[in-house]
Amino acid sequence: MYKQGRWSLSELASDHKSPEFAKQITRLEAKVKNFERIKSALKPTIPSKDFYRIIHHIEDLAEDASRLGGYASLLYSSDTQSDEATSLLTKISKLGSEIENKTLFFDLWWKRKIDEKNATRLMKDAGSLYEYLRHKRLLAKYSLSEPEEKIINTLDVTGSTALVKLYDKITNAFEYIITINGKKKKLTREQLSVLVRSTNPSLRKTAYQTLLGRFSSNKGVLGEIYQNLVLNWKDEGIEIRKYSSPISIRNIGNDVDDKTTQTLLDVCKKNSSVFYEFFSFKAKSLGLKKLRRYDLYAPSAKKFKEKNYTYENATKLVLDSLNRFSPTLSEFANRVFSQNHIDSQIRPGKRDGAFCSTVSPKLTPYVLVNYAGKSKDVFTLAHELGHAVHSQAASKQSILVSEAPLPLAETASTFSELLLYDNISHQMADTEKAAILSEKIDDIYATVMRQAFFTIFEVDAHKQIADGTTIEELSKTYMKNLKTQFANSIELSDDFAIEWSCIPHFYHTPFYCYAYSFGNLLSLSLFQMYQREGRQFEKTYIEILAAGGSQKPETLLSQYGIDISSAKFWQDGFDYIRSQVKELIMIK
Repeated sequence: MYKQGRWSLSELASDHKSPEFAKQITRLEAKVKNFERIKSALKPTIPSKDFYRIIHHIEDLAEDASRLGGYASLLYSSDTQSDEATSLLTKISKLGSEIENKTLFFDLWWKRKIDEKNATRLMKDAGSLYEYLRHKRLLAKYSLSEPEEKIINTLDVTGSTALVKLYDKITNAFEYIITINGKKKKLTREQLSVLVRSTNPSLRKTAYQTLLGRFSSNKGVLGEIYQNLVLNWKDEGIEIRKYSSPISIRNIGNDVDDKTTQTLLDVCKKNSSVFYEFFSFKAKSLGLKKLRRYDLYAPSAKKFKEKNYTYENATKLVLDSLNRFSPTLSEFANRVFSQNHIDSQIRPGKRDGAFCSTVSPKLTPYVLVNYAGKSKDVFTLAHELGHAVHSQAASKQSILVSEAPLPLAETASTFSELLLYDNISHQMADTEKAAILSEKIDDIYATVMRQAFFTIFEVDAHKQIADGTTIEELSKTYMKNLKTQFANSIELSDDFAIEWSCIPHFYHTPFYCYAYSFGNLLSLSLFQMYQREGRQFEKTYIEILAAGGSQKPETLLSQYGIDISSAKFWQDGFDYIRSQVKELIMIK
């Protein structure tokens, strides 16, 4: 039986109130103190065996620190309104900053103090850690002195990290009062998001207006938080570290070329019309002349009653879909449930949305979802379990390279959604298939085109804020972005101008959003390879996942004939999307 519930964090740490938790911290601090003693051994001529002994110490520290940090973070995510969880997260974040400062000397030595000849000698036998060491050398030109790095690490805890936490605390405390059938109801954001997919056009509009109204009434403080986060990104990244542009900071961190990202965004912008025919079709199916922005995610089949899925049935569907492609991957996903590493309940204070957290390659990942029983929730479950599958496929990698860079991080999650759709679409009558395919295209729009335009907005917003701007001007820029994206295909209302403040990624992880576009289009390409090659593709796919972050994305994918710097590659993904729109219209 699969039942909704809370996750267990016992594998990460003892109860934070217990003496054993304090001992975990003490043991970690002792290891850090011991590590500091190796500073005198860091010479350019250090023997390889000594060098890799140090690397193994770093892996050990990363494992221990990640378990404590993961525990605090996941505890906070399960109840963001808990003062106790908030205090613990602050305490562990501060500890993490202190550890980073105390071990920083090795990082800076490798980046700045060892000559190229000896660096090449030591990297010769690095194996899967080669990319980790190479990438650090690449980052050398953006590194500062040890005292400067320590100051930044220390101030981040009460600076940008604190601002992000403040944004979360404010927005997760929002309560949304909405009138349904004459009765006032108090909803969470997750519950409100279900209503934007309602068959009732008035309810869809009210749901959006309730959400946007809540953020609009708090736009002063939320806008101030965002502007300061952007300025912090600029001051540290551009002014101090000398990166060439705000998005380049993310690109280099992702180990992906600026050209690749720009090509992706250019092709997305060029293909925005791919969805116009879909929006027109959807408007007709809803009996409208033109879609309003409120109707973007409305079910397109008016006569089709949306199916509800029990949590157990949803779980079995996702596991079966994975199993049809690869029993190995299905077993990986099932571990999340068997080890109670999933939090699926909807409750006040719990973080909105969904995520998968890989604390260590040695542990089964943790998954958070807010499961409400709709088909979109089933696909969200497949998405997050795809992340968990990816992590476990890469579990043989060192913790230093097990995590795939952001552009590849969304690949397995999206691929799992495609497998789910492929599995259930064959079991449906045309009416239901049309509804699910329409919803699938909705999701492709949301995770490809919408995310690309989010990133385009961020590029503009960061420039605007650097030049000095107001919250109203930012909102005008966002509306201009929406008009470029939709042209005349839908009706836009002015209340969507503040929507940018509702997007947590803008605050949490600047320029993260293009990873969704990247991962989804890449997954569409991989899925087409699977359809051509059949079961033999399983081996190739698992090899790509198993690489984790041990290879640069361009290098890894080129081994399988995929050139992500080519506009043609990204265009192939849009050609697939266009074919899906045509299939939907033919069904109807």
